Amino acid sequence: MKAIVQRVLKASVTVGEEVVGSVGQGICILLGISRDDNHKDTEFMVRKLLNLRLFEDENGKRWTKSVKELNLEVLCVSQFTLQCVLKGNKPDFHGAMMADKSEAFFEDFMDKLAKSYNPDKIKGGKFGAHMQVHMQNDGPVTIEVNSPPPRQKKKTQPRGEKEVEQKEEEERISERLNSTEI
Repeated sequence: MKAIVQRVLKASVTVGEEVVGSVGQGICILLGISRDDNHKDTEFMVRKLLNLRLFEDENGKRWTKSVKELNLEVLCVSQFTLQCVLKGNKPDFHGAMMADKSEAFFEDFMDKLAKSYNPDKIKGGKFGAHMQVHMQNDGPVTIEVNSPPPRQKKKTQPRGEKEVEQKEEEERISERLNSTEI
């Protein structure tokens, strides 16, 4: 899981002409969910994002307070394009979780974010919609946060079979992306 976190004075998300999420001072999170993410990644990211020290304290000392400590707001927007890798000049999204799974995963993430903080302070975009994200970055401060990579187990599968399965999976994902409007 990858998050781009921006410290903001205000931020909002619109779909068409409708504002679907809006916050004042706090953070705006753009969240990219990978196909390998699980509940442990969610727990890690929720804890990390709510406790990330991006704000000054009452004495003006920088990098000492979190959004949670200051009771500020959070706008979180799902953004699968953060899981992009470039193949030449073409973006490839094979690392992103498929939409049919990632919507429920994102909703669970938002639920855990709200339960770990204050539901009234958590706002979101509209999953799968073409959105416009408006933000007034404060600083500017922009931080990338990644969940820890899973521990790799040694695979006993023969190299040739693994490559064939990987190629087939990439083709299935590519077909699904091409048949679904993003």
